[in-house]
This record gives sequence, C-alpha cells and structure tokens, in this order.
Amino acid sequence: EAGDALIAEMEDLLAKEDFAGLKQMILDHKIACSVSGTVNWTDIRQFNLMFETEFGAIASDNPDDNKVYLRPETAQGIFVNFLNVQKTARMKVPFGIAQVGKAFRNEIVARQFIFRMREFEQMEMQFFVRPGTEGEWYKYWKEARLQWHLSLGLPAEKYRYHDHVKLAHYAKEACDIEYEFPIGFKEVEGIHSRSDFDLMQHQTYSKKKQQYFDADVDPATGKPYGNYVPCVIETSIGLDRMFLLILSHAYDEETINKEDGSTDSRVVLRIPNKLAPVKLAVLPLTKKDGLPEIARDLMDSCKPFFRCFYEEKDAIGKRYRRQDAIGTPFCVTIDHQTKEDGTVTIRYRDTMEQERILLSKVRDLVIEATL
Repeated sequence: EAGDALIAEMEDLLAKEDFAGLKQMILDHKIACSVSGTVNWTDIRQFNLMFETEFGAIASDNPDDNKVYLRPETAQGIFVNFLNVQKTARMKVPFGIAQVGKAFRNEIVARQFIFRMREFEQMEMQFFVRPGTEGEWYKYWKEARLQWHLSLGLPAEKYRYHDHVKLAHYAKEACDIEYEFPIGFKEVEGIHSRSDFDLMQHQTYSKKKQQYFDADVDPATGKPYGNYVPCVIETSIGLDRMFLLILSHAYDEETINKEDGSTDSRVVLRIPNKLAPVKLAVLPLTKKDGLPEIARDLMDSCKPFFRCFYEEKDAIGKRYRRQDAIGTPFCVTIDHQTKEDGTVTIRYRDTMEQERILLSKVRDLVIEATL
C-alpha cells in the first residue's frame, strides 16, 4: 500500500511537471539507485526525444537556419494531407486515414532487442470525427483495437489497458494497450483523443483553412452542421513491437513424453495460423514411386491461395521438426496409401496429432483454418 501511494504521488507530480517536487519526494523517501545504491541524484530535467539535423549540403553560418528534425511520428503527414484526401476520395466525416512508415526517437537507451529502437516502423491511423462526438469514438476505437489484437489468435489474459495519468498537451484522453512480454507488461499500441489541436496548428501556421463542410442536419437546430475543424482519434501501433510480440507468444521449447517412457524435445513456433508465413508443408514419403508428382500437383493447387513448402529430403520426423521450428501449422505426408485411396496424413503443429483425410480436402481445410 505504501508503494502504491508513492507511485500515485509520483504520477501526480509528473502530471503537474513539478520536477523540483519530484526530486524532493525522491530525497524524502531516500530512494536509492538500484545500480550504485546511492541517493546522490541530479536535478530532474526534460529529455529531448527528437533527432535534430541540418538540411542542405552546405553548413550555414547560423546553425538555426538549416535546422530540421526527423519525424517522431507519422501522423503529421496525414494532417497536412487531410483535405486533399477528403476531397479527392469524396470522404464524409467520420473517416480515417492510415499509413505505415518510419519514425525516429532519440531514446535515452535503445534496449530490449527490437522493443525500443531509435529508428522504427509505425502503423498509425487518424480518424476524423465531428466535434462533440470524440468521446464516444475514443471508446469505440479503444475496444476495437483490442479486439483486433485478439482476432490474431492472441490470449486475452496477456493484454490490459493502461490509462494515462499525464496527458500530452494535445490530448483529451489517452490509453495504452499493453501486452505481457517475458520482460513484463509493455506498451504495443496507443489510442489518443487528440482534439482538433493538430489541424488547428497547421491552419494557424500555414494560413490555409483545414475546415470540413458537414451537410448532415443537426437535430438540435434543424440546420446543417456546417463548417468545422474535425477532432481526431489516433491509433498508433509499433510494427516492430508487434513482430516481437508474436515471436514472444509463439516460441516454445517443449518436452515430449514418448510411449516407451523416454522423452524428446522440440522447438516450436506456435504462430497464429493466419499469421504463419508458410501455411502448409507438402512432404512425399519417398523420392520415387510417383509420390513427388502427387505432392507437386497438390502444391500447384494450393499455391494460388497460400504459401506452401515442399521437401523430400531426410526422414519424415526430421522434416516435421524443421516445420515446427518455422511455425508451419500443417504438414501433409504423401505416401503409398495415397495412390490407393486418395488419402494423406495431415499433421497438426500444436498438438502433433495426425489423421488421414482425402487429398482433395487439404486445400479447403487449410484455407478455413487460416482465415
């Protein structure tokens, strides 16, 4: 309880940007550095998260003349092009603009593999809404984005929301979607109600209107809503972090108990079926007797719909293990019985169970399981 109270006090001071009070709190409670064990702290200062550089091939006499910054987010390109997209695509509010692109942050310490990097990929959406409706749309996207994560086949108990105590200067509401990595709960996506701040700033400094004309009728007045600068709900997700999340969730070193009482082990990537790069491995039992030809025919029928992998080298058990290690959810073995009755052995990655099914049913089974 004392720890919770201390964290609450710290968050309150951070929200007020009371750095002197925050340092005093640290000193009063004798909070020591976990590395050195000392309490000899410097004053608390803001850290510049933007990368600064110069524009042009020749340095200027005045260093401020050519100063530019690498973008810390992809959002501003969307705001600049808001009216261009709205008019050319004939969009009506509410609508969203999404993009994937690089962003740069001057992180104090880049760490934890690819979780925190200075150059990274972002997937962002700016959703433009009528002023006064941003609260309900914020709640909508907060829930919709979590459902998107769960739709990938990821477990709900690994996720949680973290509502922001300290809001950015432009935000009305903000929260993070956090995932429980092996290093603890960490942010993978942020949802922010950015009000009309960004469009208003671009309008103010460019001297060009960012207004949208809404012809829908306001029930309160019986007249069209008219011109306004839309408010924005932002969803921002780290593509690199999602990649790390999927691998963290999928990687498993499994001990297998055999029927004779001995044990074996395997490395398996339990990648959700819809995300697995290779959906199906086609494995002829031998390199002769027409089995490779049957396997190739199956490959040709499946390749237009999903990615397949063909292999005929080594014992079938070794081939299964290799597919487990790259996350292939289904393996099909073509054997001599296939030539007799048109059936194959299909093996399921997660359970290692096997069953005989008709060769003609393989493609539809994989498509249904990976939608």
